[in-house]
Amino acid sequence: MTSLYQILMLLLDIAQFIILAHIIMSWLINFQVLNARQPLVGQIWGGLSAMLEPVYSRVRRFLPQMGGLDLAPLIVLIAIYAIRIVLQNNVAAFL
Repeated sequence: MTSLYQILMLLLDIAQFIILAHIIMSWLINFQVLNARQPLVGQIWGGLSAMLEPVYSRVRRFLPQMGGLDLAPLIVLIAIYAIRIVLQNNVAAFL
């Protein structure tokens, strides 16, 4: 059971990293530090967006319109942290 817990925590860490990379990359593109027309940047941006958009679109259905502000990544990160807390607090019950 410890192995399953560690695998779940690893998957949550990877998801967290991907979301943070997407957030930082969006800032860098918006502030014109990165150019999305460059092939490598465009491929990374397209891949991250394709991975995360299904999750973000589900969250956006429940959020009110905020103008140009997208709170979906923040909500998903909070959900990941909440899942981590639940797993950490309940791992002893499964062992």
